[in-house]
Amino acid sequence: MNPQGERWTTDQVLALAPDDASRKAGGKLASPGPWTETGADEGAVWGLCRGSGKKPYQAVIDIKGPAFKCSCPSRKFPCKHALGLLLLWAGEGTAVPGGEPPQWAGEWLAGRREKSERAAGTAAGGSAAARTPADPEAAKRRAERRLQRIGAGATELERRLEDLLRTGLAAAEGAGGGTSVENGGGSWDETAARMVDAQAPGLAARVRELGSTVASGADWPSRLLEECALLHLLDQGFLGRERLPAPLAATVRSRVGLTTEAADLLTGPDAATVRDRWLVLAQQDSDDGKLITRRIHLRGERTGRMALHLSFGGQGRLLDLALPPGLVLDADLAYYPGARPLRAALGERHAPAAPGPVPPGCGIDAALAAYGDALRDDPWLDSWPVVLADVTPVPPRDGTGWQLADTDGESALPLDPRSLGRTGLWRLAAISGGAPITVFGECGHRGFLPLTAWDPTPVSL
Repeated sequence: MNPQGERWTTDQVLALAPDDASRKAGGKLASPGPWTETGADEGAVWGLCRGSGKKPYQAVIDIKGPAFKCSCPSRKFPCKHALGLLLLWAGEGTAVPGGEPPQWAGEWLAGRREKSERAAGTAAGGSAAARTPADPEAAKRRAERRLQRIGAGATELERRLEDLLRTGLAAAEGAGGGTSVENGGGSWDETAARMVDAQAPGLAARVRELGSTVASGADWPSRLLEECALLHLLDQGFLGRERLPAPLAATVRSRVGLTTEAADLLTGPDAATVRDRWLVLAQQDSDDGKLITRRIHLRGERTGRMALHLSFGGQGRLLDLALPPGLVLDADLAYYPGARPLRAALGERHAPAAPGPVPPGCGIDAALAAYGDALRDDPWLDSWPVVLADVTPVPPRDGTGWQLADTDGESALPLDPRSLGRTGLWRLAAISGGAPITVFGECGHRGFLPLTAWDPTPVSL
């Protein structure tokens, strides 16, 4: 095996950057000049970077995580020094030679290994009793009270939807600039706050979506009616959940905001994991000012199953899990319950992440069929992840928007309007150069949102 482990590509490193500014700053540090005492082994990369102070910054990366440590004061994760060191290591040559980590790097790496071993021991058994509530009956009563509060919120929301439809959708625009639920009634924000009080954040989010739909462009009444119908369906599904099949009932519970703990999925009495070599298809970060959400899309090499890993950070919490596109992870996943499972918790890893192949894909018709099948099981689904093979990006022409076309030209898929303002579309066209390529993204009612293309290595869009 390579004593420095499998090298990543430049695009895989840049996919870890929290923003464009970090990418640029990291790129400026991707040369040997500011670095001393660099080194790497199978699981880590380390080095000292000259800064503005007397002491150089100590940067170390656990590439098996990956995880990052730097003595600089930056609150970005990873910082520009970690990115620069990874870019230097990913390049050709001997700028980062093999060796043994120095004490300051070895201590941090040993601490991570110890923590990982403790977590593995916890997952293997013996910790379930420690997580068992001291008073199971009290926990059961709390869960029942929450279900009652959500039920009361869903019932109230049903009345407000009935008032809206009785008054007419046009009144929603005229009463308060598109913010009123009914003529003379409370605002969408007020109704959403009521759903938060009812401990139903999923309902609250859909109510806010209603408010943003009003007067949002041409044909907004049709879109508002569709959103009202989906919200009514979710309300009725929750109120009648006891009559639903178990998988659909689980989907309804998750859509209103009831979640399952990852630890219960991995080690609970009903735990069921899927081991596979999971190819990382995309990593996306979004920041609403309060919370950073990281979405990592995976595809099983053996099972062909799609998976979505979510992690959250904010208010001083760093996102520890970072997996750039193109890596393969031999690991266990536990899917959250639902009629069409997609979100999954990451369990035991059986080997370090390593570069993987270009994923197999399908045509446009098969992608639409996959989205339709998923939508049949989960009618509140916005999109479904798919890998498209042998498609060509087509820029706007003759009054049409951006599209992806099959090689035979018989099928084309419009691109999601959310991607139209991104330079990534022209980057996608440049990668293609008019030739068919493989693209991963989300196929939904708005169109296809491209996230990663292969050239032949993965490029984040």
